[in-house]
Amino acid sequence: MKLKLITAAAATLMAAAPAMAELVFPSLSYRTGPYAANGIPFADGYADYFTLLNERDGGIGGEPIRMVECETGYNTEKGVECYEATKGEGSLVYQPLSTGITYQLIPKVTADGIPMHSMGYGRTSAKNGEVFRNIFNYPANYWDGASHAVTHILNENDGDISDKTIALVYHNSAYGKEPIRTLEELSKKHGYDLTLLPVDHPGQEQKSQWLQIRREKPDYVVMWGWGVMNQVAIQEAVNIRFPMENFIGIWWSGSENDVKPAGAGADGYKALTFHNFGTDYPLYDDLQEYVIDAGKAAGAGDQVGTVLYNRGMYAAMLAAEAAKTAQEIHGTSAITSEMMRDGMEALEMTEEKMAELGLPNFGPEFTVTCENHGGNGYGAVAQWDAEAGEWNMITDYFQSDQEVLAPLIEADSMAYAEENDIEPGCD
Repeated sequence: MKLKLITAAAATLMAAAPAMAELVFPSLSYRTGPYAANGIPFADGYADYFTLLNERDGGIGGEPIRMVECETGYNTEKGVECYEATKGEGSLVYQPLSTGITYQLIPKVTADGIPMHSMGYGRTSAKNGEVFRNIFNYPANYWDGASHAVTHILNENDGDISDKTIALVYHNSAYGKEPIRTLEELSKKHGYDLTLLPVDHPGQEQKSQWLQIRREKPDYVVMWGWGVMNQVAIQEAVNIRFPMENFIGIWWSGSENDVKPAGAGADGYKALTFHNFGTDYPLYDDLQEYVIDAGKAAGAGDQVGTVLYNRGMYAAMLAAEAAKTAQEIHGTSAITSEMMRDGMEALEMTEEKMAELGLPNFGPEFTVTCENHGGNGYGAVAQWDAEAGEWNMITDYFQSDQEVLAPLIEADSMAYAEENDIEPGCD
């Protein structure tokens, strides 16, 4: 009888105690398909950072993290299916890692009240938070990237490229087409000629594009590629002896996977970036101790410190910092997706904060507001050192041409608002 009373009392206490909330972060990954070589390291970095927070800190604000991974194969339809299958899990924020999936999810996450972070990809005009209230694309977007490439070329030519020709080799998809409008506007401002060279998915056949480049001899080639397309393009450039220092990829065309297959020929190739490289940061000591050595790594542990692993880790870190901000704003650790949106909109990343997180000088400082969901538009240029087998930043972070970009973002976002009967504004 006494045992029954004790058991009953314990059950009553357990029923009265609040259940431990979980902070759910879905991962729309692609570990299979033609883009798996690039999808795997990003997914590993994303997962490992959340594992680190669970193992070292007990989660975020005392709440354990549960990551829900869903395989998309970089397929838009599968990406939408993954969203529908996981949104009911209490998902706080989506990172589709695909411009095609992002476009399809914009109206869905908005209707469902869930934020989406398309970090360095997706619809550029989503930077206007007065229209795209649930979409964020900090710290930089594709139009920033196009401007960064042109600014770098300007700096290489004493500010005058009126006699230059730039060829854009791009993935023939929503992703690859994203920078065209900006490059056209910048060509009006700076006087260069622009040649557009689309490459069909997945990008293994590019002979005709590079024969045209060999024939027309553009001064610079800018690339918006992904997966095997990047490897093929760099090898084709080597084959026609195109000067690598004049070949600049967007940040999705600047990983080790892209340059290593070409060997020494890829030396000097450049790519844009919005974060730093390698493992020489205090955070990686903790990742080694709590995740990799503990046998809790998402993958084989062989991707740590690669460009795309770092990018996935960075995306998770920004999500975690937004969650902390949301907890502070709302005075609760058990945040909802609506609260997470508020945290993302109030996110501020300073060098001091990055250093405290164990990532000094890793990424640019930026501030998010209701009007600006895209950050401050800073990026840098990196260059591949084939002999050392590593990427090196060759510029400081610099800002994109806001004089050109701001009106483009305003026009595109307002057209979207009119088409979708959205009344722009901040709550």
